[in-house]
Amino acid sequence: MNSFDSRTGWMTGLRLLLILIILTATAVVSLHAQTDTDFDEYKVRIDGFWFYSNPTGTLQDATTGDIISLHKDLAFSSYSTFTGKLDWKFTRKNHLYLVGASFNQSRQTVLQRTIMFHGQTFNVGVLTRANLSAPLIAPGYQYDIFRRRRWHLGLAVQFNLYNTKASLFAAAQVNTNNQVISARKSLLAPIPVAGPQARFYLTNSPRVFVEGNLYGMYFFGYGNYVSTSDNVGVTLTKHLSVNAGYQLGSRLNVNVDSKKDRLGLSLTQKGPIVGAEVSF
Repeated sequence: MNSFDSRTGWMTGLRLLLILIILTATAVVSLHAQTDTDFDEYKVRIDGFWFYSNPTGTLQDATTGDIISLHKDLAFSSYSTFTGKLDWKFTRKNHLYLVGASFNQSRQTVLQRTIMFHGQTFNVGVLTRANLSAPLIAPGYQYDIFRRRRWHLGLAVQFNLYNTKASLFAAAQVNTNNQVISARKSLLAPIPVAGPQARFYLTNSPRVFVEGNLYGMYFFGYGNYVSTSDNVGVTLTKHLSVNAGYQLGSRLNVNVDSKKDRLGLSLTQKGPIVGAEVSF
């Protein structure tokens, strides 16, 4: 072999070595990137839950100050409802989301005491229908302060909009010659709240995770609010998981204000939740 062939062989070997080094480095970088990928990597996530709520609380009339118990006076009881969340994670640590929940219950009961509500008197022993509607719409923003492969911890700020409507209707009053008596009152409660949200995967795989949040705010003379939701999830596929847990859907207190004719409301919803999560 002459010197030209030797140089050609040497150059060919060097090229092959360089190609091998580049391919190896690329594979290592790719493997490292895959290893560091978040288990809950997604752009859009939709959560939907069946919520078996046990509502408790009171209504307070702004005129008379009479406090009406949802459970003792109006016989409100547990019922099935829905809660859901749409989450857009537009960067690795930034989220915009929308939460919605429904609360709408009607009960018919015989009053065990006389009730004063919004200028009307509902006498003891009268068959009365009560309705309370308090749907929730809450847009929010979340920033993940810590985000690792198996867990994250974020801080969320959301604006709760409660449009509460309460009504009482009695068709046969004992002391008013069967006169129909009804009263309605509404309360729009815009409430800003904030708090932490976290998720942790229990093993070194995205199979099982726990998740929770806690939101609240104190409004001095206006009232206060707190809510939390905690669940365990099992990932079935890359895009689908099933979840179950317990939720204090809300504990809302809005103080009565007779000067502004503002209805006083204390409403707590709590109970088990079961649902699914779809991620894209």
